[in-house]
Amino acid sequence: MPYTEDPRDLAGCDAAVIGAPMDELASDRPGTRMGPRAIRTESTDTGGHLEAGVDWNADLTVVDYGDAAVVPADPAASHRGIESIVSEVRRSGTIPLILGGDHSITEPCVRGCASEGPLGLIHFDAHTDTASELWGVEVSHGTPMRRLVEQGHVDARRYAQIGLRGYWPGEPEFAWQESVGITSFFMHDVRDLGIAAVVERTTEIVGDGPVYLTVDIDSLDPGFAPGTGTPEPGGMNVHELLSACRRVADAVELVGADVVEVLPARTGPVDVTALMAGRIVSEILTGLALRVRRRSAGG
Repeated sequence: MPYTEDPRDLAGCDAAVIGAPMDELASDRPGTRMGPRAIRTESTDTGGHLEAGVDWNADLTVVDYGDAAVVPADPAASHRGIESIVSEVRRSGTIPLILGGDHSITEPCVRGCASEGPLGLIHFDAHTDTASELWGVEVSHGTPMRRLVEQGHVDARRYAQIGLRGYWPGEPEFAWQESVGITSFFMHDVRDLGIAAVVERTTEIVGDGPVYLTVDIDSLDPGFAPGTGTPEPGGMNVHELLSACRRVADAVELVGADVVEVLPARTGPVDVTALMAGRIVSEILTGLALRVRRRSAGG
């Protein structure tokens, strides 16, 4: 991508890639601060999407806008830096695509996109991340979605989670979610209904209006993406997640997106998890290109 840190270069851009290299608020394995660099390294695919029949490089103007001004060992300052750069991109009319980083970065990213009111939220993850606190800490990678709802930045009735499984969270979190109107699709729903049907239902739930997309790489089964802090067996396969991200970006009014919890783990010539994350970003951009084409054709 063309690289810039000058906000004047955002004029006319469709999307801007931003790194958010922090992991101080992860509760398990550290290392996701290196995720943005690894994703960029493995994002070398060029040319058109063979299945979708579009080339986002030709249909969209995209730049790499560098990394947020994170401050090591000061997560509050890092969150302020992330929110600032995301807000700057969003004010220009450009869609920010953020590379994490632990999942706590979604909180400042959504705040940076929600200046005009609450957003719908589509959330791919093994976990809900809706705890009131994690290990006694209120701001962590296990609490951002609850905080965003309670702060009024996310409309819970326009919020859908996809891919939940495993052993966390518990009854208190799900009781709270039900009380505010969040929709949850577990992995058995993905298996029984199929990912296309789950995505169709999700887009109906978020409806019209601005939507933010957050993708935790642990929504994939760890056989496909082993490099993450909290791997959960039994997740989605690659086709399911990639096609879902493309469909979502095509179907909704996307104002921002992130891919998080990539913990670089090069065990061979390719960092498979970072490669998957880069492809997720490409699928989101392909979906945006499809949406642009439909709009220009009056569809």
